[in-house]
Amino acid sequence: MRGRSRIALVIAGVLAGVLAGVGPAAPAHAAVSREQLALRWAPIHYQDVDATGDHALGGRSDYITAYDFDGDLSGRNNWDRTGAGSMAATAYYSVVETSSHWYLTYFFYHPRDWVDHPFFETEHENDGEGLLLTVERDGSDYGLLRSAVTVAHSDFYSYTPVGSTWSSGRESVDGTLQTQSSPHDSFQHPVTAQEAKGHGLKAYPQYNINGDGIVYYPSTVAEAPANGDDRDVRYQLVDIFAPGGLWAQRTNTALFASLGTFAGDTSGGCGQGTYSCGTNSANSPWGWDDGNDVPARGELASDPARLVTEYFTIPAAVSRTYTYNPYRSELAELARLDKVAPRPED
Repeated sequence: MRGRSRIALVIAGVLAGVLAGVGPAAPAHAAVSREQLALRWAPIHYQDVDATGDHALGGRSDYITAYDFDGDLSGRNNWDRTGAGSMAATAYYSVVETSSHWYLTYFFYHPRDWVDHPFFETEHENDGEGLLLTVERDGSDYGLLRSAVTVAHSDFYSYTPVGSTWSSGRESVDGTLQTQSSPHDSFQHPVTAQEAKGHGLKAYPQYNINGDGIVYYPSTVAEAPANGDDRDVRYQLVDIFAPGGLWAQRTNTALFASLGTFAGDTSGGCGQGTYSCGTNSANSPWGWDDGNDVPARGELASDPARLVTEYFTIPAAVSRTYTYNPYRSELAELARLDKVAPRPED
């Protein structure tokens, strides 16, 4: 009888809790990791490919890859070795957090920014373009995607997905950020695209594949395209702040000429048959800048809350206090360089 009474008391307690709107305690819910968050929102990426001309290397000069694709950490031999090392598809990400939003930066690297004619345009070693996605923390695992700002050379372009409550601010919204399902997971991903040769990046279809091209899908594995017209290639996401990774190399003078700017030279035929070859002309996310807007150099990655409040009209509150910002250690130096360094070229 004593055992039956104990069971009855437990049942009565549970029923009382349910009737009171409390119920038994729910199991603890584990938040998704920053890696999972970056993978969920990483873009499906259309890369136009031009296979013509000596500098195209049959299209390989338009493949995205790792900044150390050739097995070393020198930025001054990447033009020379394009196509010779691994061209496995790689992209880099960082996550910055406030209490109201996640800010996801994605960086796509090419060893060459190239041209195929002799008139007026320059080419250069190394090329870095990318985007910032802002995700509202609404209590769900992955939040709500609200906006994108993309990098096309020295200009930024802003977009909102269908259903976003964000609208034009100091900068006009340039279009709609489309989404698309991936054959490699169960999510709808934003869709971006890069032009051939110069690799400016915008929301699809403002850039698109014209003829040959590669469609890259976010993943945890890095595949190399079978050819310049491969429409299903997985790219591996790598944390910018991984130990020994891109951020850790920021003071490596073989890879970076200055904070945020890759080291590049004119070796390997860069500039031959064209107008010229620039040096030290490509930028990492903490070197990106649109010289015509208010946010400073690098703030797309390092102070994204400021950038989005300048670019967009946002009806809900946006916290400017970072709960996680691994760029913080260099914010003072980035601010100093914004005042004294030449404007980034790309």
